[in-house]
Amino acid sequence: MPASTTRLASAVKTARRLLNSIIAVVVLTATIVFAASALAHDATPTAAKPQGWSYPFSCCSGYDCRAVSQTSISERPEGYVIKGTGEVVGYSDARIKNSPDGEYHWCSVAGANDGKTICLFVPPSSF
Repeated sequence: MPASTTRLASAVKTARRLLNSIIAVVVLTATIVFAASALAHDATPTAAKPQGWSYPFSCCSGYDCRAVSQTSISERPEGYVIKGTGEVVGYSDARIKNSPDGEYHWCSVAGANDGKTICLFVPPSSF
């Protein structure tokens, strides 16, 4: 094989490697961007928040949180009581958050109905 053909073949191999590397970086970047957007878990839009809102990552990893009815949470002198589990979350507990849409939202471990509370979003007293 002449030297010019060998150099050309080597240049083509180098170009292919570079192109494959670029494609790999683009695919990896797209995957990371998609995964990051998928991590955010959005609350269902309501009349108070027609665009919806996102649960903070510290409360939700994509499936832990959900809106719950007012009847599933009660207020006692010692704090909020999760009726399904009997768990009491004190009023000064850091897991208590103001609900942006004025509805109750409960975040439990793995989203289980019998799970421990991660966060409890409660309506501010103005709602």
